Amino acid sequence: MEIILKEDVTNLGYKNDIVKVKGGYGRNFLIPTGKGVIASPSAKKMLAEDLRQRAHKLEKIKNDALALAEKLKEVSLTIGTKVSSTGTIFGSVNNVQIAEQLEKKGLEVDRKTIVIKDPVKEIGSYTAIIRLHKEVSVEIPFNVVAEDEKNKAE
Repeated sequence: MEIILKEDVTNLGYKNDIVKVKGGYGRNFLIPTGKGVIASPSAKKMLAEDLRQRAHKLEKIKNDALALAEKLKEVSLTIGTKVSSTGTIFGSVNNVQIAEQLEKKGLEVDRKTIVIKDPVKEIGSYTAIIRLHKEVSVEIPFNVVAEDEKNKAE
């Protein structure tokens, strides 16, 4: 079954992509939730015309993402968190905390675009991937330290 995606779907595709999915996934999830429509010949023609008309707008969005990517390549973050005596942290570091640190540095990034591959449960150095556009992504290194160490560094 071919579906035209109406919004980005993680591990499937981006908005306006035509993807092949199993029938049940398309009929029972993608279409009812508004994330996709059936890729009929008329829907494909409408999509092609819409993409042709919006090509210059999409190019501007991509250029903005590239400009932001250049700024983000130079960023390194330090995240302070509460730590036990064994070096494990209470809870975990997630994309919300990374987005807050980037915002403090004056860089506005949506937290939904930040991906951390493995759960961050200990002090150390990690990397997060920020997907700014379907063709533009940036890896950001970040260090997790104890809160009292971070306060001493500042």
